[in-house]
Amino acid sequence: MKMGRYRTITGFLSCVGILLQVCDSDVKCRNDNGKEVDWYILYKLPNLNNGGLLYLYMDDSTNGWQLSEQQINSKSATLANTLKPLLDFYKKKNEGFGYMLYSDQPPDPYVAPASFGHSKGVVMLNRETGVWLSHSTPKFPRYRSQDFWPTSGNANAQTFMCVTYSYNAFKEIGLQLMYIHAYSYDSELPKTFYNELQCVAQRSCYPKKEPWFRVVTLTSLKGTNFHSFVKYKRFGDDLYSGLIVNSVKQTLYVKSWGKMRHPLPSNCSIPHHVLNITAVRPFNMQPFSNTVDHSKWCVTADGGWTCIADMNREKSQMGRGGGAICTNDVVVGEAFYALIAKYEPCKREHHHSNAEHREL
Repeated sequence: MKMGRYRTITGFLSCVGILLQVCDSDVKCRNDNGKEVDWYILYKLPNLNNGGLLYLYMDDSTNGWQLSEQQINSKSATLANTLKPLLDFYKKKNEGFGYMLYSDQPPDPYVAPASFGHSKGVVMLNRETGVWLSHSTPKFPRYRSQDFWPTSGNANAQTFMCVTYSYNAFKEIGLQLMYIHAYSYDSELPKTFYNELQCVAQRSCYPKKEPWFRVVTLTSLKGTNFHSFVKYKRFGDDLYSGLIVNSVKQTLYVKSWGKMRHPLPSNCSIPHHVLNITAVRPFNMQPFSNTVDHSKWCVTADGGWTCIADMNREKSQMGRGGGAICTNDVVVGEAFYALIAKYEPCKREHHHSNAEHREL
């Protein structure tokens, strides 16, 4: 009994540490209250008379979307709470913590060559747990700044997906990022952490042989299965119509950026159709067009599958790396499917379905 109590006290003390270093269990996705969550999805709304800082929030306890009372750049909101271990590390380094930030549109002074993947995200971890936060926001987070939110991010809608994993999941995550050929612009990883992460951080590895895609199941800390789809540039096809739809085997509605030079049209020439979402309507708000929505996601019609993705349906992106993280959580699927206000029918179709003005 005494021994057990002694262990508890020493564990607590080593966790508090000298000068209150970050505790081993602290690298986790966190909500607006700073509470640990297994996963969350944010949908930042575009700047339509509200400053562009409002966001919808969902995790496994919310039963769908909630409009956050916080603003996305707040020092006490979800993103700040999740990024806290990184922001603390910038102020005072602590052993056993590592991170990697990657983006095809990194903050100044970095520029990512187009040979790298079209993908954005944050990886943070220690020996116990870590987070993979994938997102669509250019220049986020700002380079080594406590002020993490780029004001350029206010204009358009963006998506964020955070999942908490145990340390051992990051070997697979490293391999997925290698296939994406993610452009790492800021990283510091202990030398003992997985080589699969180290080489991505150093921008020194990429797939050498077929297949040019990789699909794995990643299990969160609390046992939720997520499915990671990634493709290397040599895959040479659209992420959605060339890879994801073959697994979900249902009509896929895809939300991608509406200001592309060579957008791919909705595709009905394949067994399961891929349809471009052109407008989104959250709750009872005014719908907004894909020209102010930089988020990337897709959902099946029955709400069975939802993916938060890196890529747009665009001709040049067929030849770039990227990926998506998918869940078959029905609550998530229904929440996303209900957002669809309009989609682009295939040319041979002359009608829109009743999903055209579907409301939450």
